[in-house]
Amino acid sequence: MKKSVLTRYRVMAYVTAVMLLVLCTCSVLSRFLGVLDKDVTLVVSQAHGLLFMIYLVVAFDLGQKARWAFGKLLWVLISGTIPLAAFFVERKVVREVSPLVEDAHAAPVEA
Repeated sequence: MKKSVLTRYRVMAYVTAVMLLVLCTCSVLSRFLGVLDKDVTLVVSQAHGLLFMIYLVVAFDLGQKARWAFGKLLWVLISGTIPLAAFFVERKVVREVSPLVEDAHAAPVEA
């Protein structure tokens, strides 16, 4: 598997997790404290939704290339919906998938 597949997953996992935390913060500030305008929450929620769809595609691609079982793939996909879970799942995935990554700078094999 190429390193770029894992890199794409890592970037999208972090971006999605951060956006989910921002969305949760905006929701609390808007609904319960009345500090934030609901339009800001709407924009943040739409941005998170778009980024989450990209995350699903990237995570599915990684899961297919790593040949994960359906349950593991489903857990990784769902982790983007649970605040803070994506940070922990991303670290675990990177540890498991790193040995499968091809080293692009490896010496060529002679015949």
